[in-house]
Amino acid sequence: MKDSRTYPLRLPRSLKDAVERLSRDDRTSINQFVATAVAEKVSALETARFFADRKALADFEAFDKLMRRRGGTPPREGDEAPPLTKTKPGRVATRP
Repeated sequence: MKDSRTYPLRLPRSLKDAVERLSRDDRTSINQFVATAVAEKVSALETARFFADRKALADFEAFDKLMRRRGGTPPREGDEAPPLTKTKPGRVATRP
């Protein structure tokens, strides 16, 4: 890493033991293991933020209008959506 900084990190002993074991199994240094874990978490949070921002821009009325339109061609054989699964009242139906 060209531009890095030192950050003192305090971990509970049990977590540090797990990090040592996992980094050893992964054949990486503890530093590299922790840096990768932080990068994965940052990526997950940034991805969630990206989709939340995109959702805020969505025009759901236009989407609903588009989905209700008539015409078009039916899906080709094999491209059909699977049937919705039955759910308990108050739950959202899902596809298997």
